[in-house]
Amino acid sequence: MNDLVTHIQHPLIQHKLTLMRQKDTSTAEFRRLLEEISMLLAYEVTRDMPLEKVPIETPLTPMNAPMLSGKKLVLISIMRAGQGILDGMLKLIPSARVGHIGLYRDPRTLIPVEYYFKVPTDIHERDMLVVDPMIATGNSAIAAVHRLKQTQPQSIKFICLLAAPEGIANFHTDHPDVPIFTAAIDERLDEHGYILPGLGDAGDRMFGTQ
Repeated sequence: MNDLVTHIQHPLIQHKLTLMRQKDTSTAEFRRLLEEISMLLAYEVTRDMPLEKVPIETPLTPMNAPMLSGKKLVLISIMRAGQGILDGMLKLIPSARVGHIGLYRDPRTLIPVEYYFKVPTDIHERDMLVVDPMIATGNSAIAAVHRLKQTQPQSIKFICLLAAPEGIANFHTDHPDVPIFTAAIDERLDEHGYILPGLGDAGDRMFGTQ
């Protein structure tokens, strides 16, 4: 892989992801694990957030202490499965702003079609984290980032649980400037565009709609 892909291999993330992959993992357990992994992913993805020194007073003395500088992050959930990652990340970054983008794939053309879009008005002043459990073919991720770039955020990062090599290559053909952070890079896509070995449909498993 290239330097635009960060494969986060923290042992806790890998252990929890293995539990999520198992076909007999319950809906409630799947949802809980997704939230826990999302918090850990958020920790890794935000390592380079800028800090500034601000004056505070401890119980003993004044000091200049580091705090996050600039506007807060904006988290963008690709509906519907992105909600699971969003919920976990908000536990760690509760002050983040939130946006949503909804896409479905036209069954005739297979082209992603936007049906919902709502983001903060000052998004051009913020760094953006786009979340979705998987990059399979990459088509939905590509369409979402194309639309989000129109809002001109300060920066964009894409965060997912799983990615297929084909999807990563497809995504970076269109968006060579957007880094991907993922917990796993799986083997390949099958003939139906599903990730192998994968974990099934994340939205169905999260909401119990299989």
